Amino acid sequence: MMNILKRLTPAKSLSNGIAKHFRASMFPFIHSSSDVAIEVCSEEQAVIIALGSNVGDRLDNFNQALQMMKKSGISITRHACLYETDPAYVTDQPKFLNSAVRGFTKLGPHELLGALKKIEKDMGRTNGIRYGPRPIDLDILFYGKFRISSESLTVPHERIWERPFVMAPLIDLLGSDIESDTVASWHSLSNFSGGLFEAWDKLGGESLIGMDGMRRVLPIGSRLWDWSSKTSVMGVLNITPDSFSDGGRFQSVENAVSQVRQMISEGADIVDLGAQSTRPMASRVSAEEELERLIPVLEAVKDMADEEGKLLSVDTFYSEVAAEAVKKGAHIVNDVSGGQSDSEMFNVVAGLKVPYVVMHMRGDPITMLNSNNLKYEDVCKEVALELSSRVRDAESLGIPAWRIITDPGIGFSKTTMQNLEILMGLTRIREEIAKKNLGVSHGPLLIGPSRKRFLGDLCNRPIPTDRDPATAASVTIGVLGGADIVRVHNVRDNLDAVRLCDAILGKTGPLT
Repeated sequence: MMNILKRLTPAKSLSNGIAKHFRASMFPFIHSSSDVAIEVCSEEQAVIIALGSNVGDRLDNFNQALQMMKKSGISITRHACLYETDPAYVTDQPKFLNSAVRGFTKLGPHELLGALKKIEKDMGRTNGIRYGPRPIDLDILFYGKFRISSESLTVPHERIWERPFVMAPLIDLLGSDIESDTVASWHSLSNFSGGLFEAWDKLGGESLIGMDGMRRVLPIGSRLWDWSSKTSVMGVLNITPDSFSDGGRFQSVENAVSQVRQMISEGADIVDLGAQSTRPMASRVSAEEELERLIPVLEAVKDMADEEGKLLSVDTFYSEVAAEAVKKGAHIVNDVSGGQSDSEMFNVVAGLKVPYVVMHMRGDPITMLNSNNLKYEDVCKEVALELSSRVRDAESLGIPAWRIITDPGIGFSKTTMQNLEILMGLTRIREEIAKKNLGVSHGPLLIGPSRKRFLGDLCNRPIPTDRDPATAASVTIGVLGGADIVRVHNVRDNLDAVRLCDAILGKTGPLT
């Protein structure tokens, strides 16, 4: 049977927002005679490929498949969130891990199919029960602007529209703004006037997440963290002589361990260890000095955190410190510079395969309050755009969106009023990020207003420890506005605020 590839034409039912992309340019048709197979490989094509696994180490299977895809000529530019889902069709089997990636390839569609089938075979997939257990499943969801129909390949995949575990990650790979003619063509292939968004909504859309056996998760070590089930509290431990709030208090290992023990007993889900002050005008210390402060404490608290099921985060902008900290037991890298202070950070974190907090900051602690760094026409929009840019760069170097946590950087390169705009505008920041990347907008959002100077200015509290009531108020505003993680010095009081907010929001995750 011949291969039939058709360049997509704009459907009459398309909404104006999608159809306008087609009116901007003309698409030539590719014709095929009854005895000629056409393989489109002369130019690079945008593709979306779905991933699924429910045998063995599912996440490691994904990582292996992604590496093999790159070696096969597929350049991956964007990753969806990660979903753990109940099996469909054949239900007596383990849960699946599902996601999708977006990228480019010069492989023709059937060459691409062959490459993906080879990866499946090399990773141990056999011709077993249809829809049964498998170490890896790779499906072509979209290939350029083409509709493809042959004996071996149908694009779009014929069962996309009935599968939430495919549609959810597919939507993650889009922006709410239609960015190109190719993306518009993918929308038109859904045959809904509202494109893929309407197709997703008709399945149930975001209401399905957390329901009906479908969780959006973030991988940490060997566990999958359902971060949206409850708001997480990150306790701050400054192992520095000059931090604005508690510099010098926890420099000794004994004092640091005691403070970590207290934060864990008070209910902290994560403890963030920082050995470099990032207060305004703080002088930078070397990676070597930072490690000398950090590692003895990290080694002393690692077993305690593991026994209590708590996570350890390292607050650093040095890739060398991040690598050594993860080697010694840290689970998360929290980078206030968003990769701007160390050009190797993205590459190193990609290799570490740990969650990465991308925070917004202009300049560095010495320059962040310069007048140029405080100029915003629309602070929420610009913070979102600049965060999106950093995430795009991180993804291009191998940090998948399913490992990224965003932080709008309250207190960093913002005035008091701009900090308030961000605190009140978290929903809008997500919406602005969503215009570029829905997957990142669906991911965890962290805020860190604790004891910051803007609270002292507003409440006339020059002493940082006197700002805890204002911190609890700002945490309340943030959580009700959509924050998933709050970074605080006073765990006990802020956990109470978080629990109240979670009750209001109907979050049912276990309390710690």
